[in-house]
Amino acid sequence: MINFEDFTGTITLQDRNICDFKPHEWRKKVGLLPAESQWWYDQVGDHFYRDVDIESVGLAADVMDWPINRLSSGEKQRLALLRLLQNKPQILLLDEPTANLDPDHTGKVEQLLKSYVQSQGAAMIWVSHDLAQLQRMADPIFRIENERFERMSI
Repeated sequence: MINFEDFTGTITLQDRNICDFKPHEWRKKVGLLPAESQWWYDQVGDHFYRDVDIESVGLAADVMDWPINRLSSGEKQRLALLRLLQNKPQILLLDEPTANLDPDHTGKVEQLLKSYVQSQGAAMIWVSHDLAQLQRMADPIFRIENERFERMSI
């Protein structure tokens, strides 16, 4: 088990210390997609403040009119990603972003994220147990082995 209390140092983004950011500023710059996202409003559309490309993740436009409780886990996962990207974060922290998706939707999400990283000049940290996916999406690839963070040679 990694004991994070042993770590020291600072976290900076563009030469600015994390402590100098207001929380809402940091959340817009560093986007976290947890394995299970939270939903605060009853309707899907209420979670979005700008237009997003719903079709890019294989959903129909009318999904914005749906109640949250109608969504499958995979639909929630894809919508949570779009909700995150509307902030245009510079860094993406993704925890198993395609775990609930079939291969077709996984491919759509992978393509969306590749395009986003390239067009926005963003960085991405992708946590996954799927080595083949990591090989498609990441360079370099790291793993936690025996409580150590190690670069994998593939």
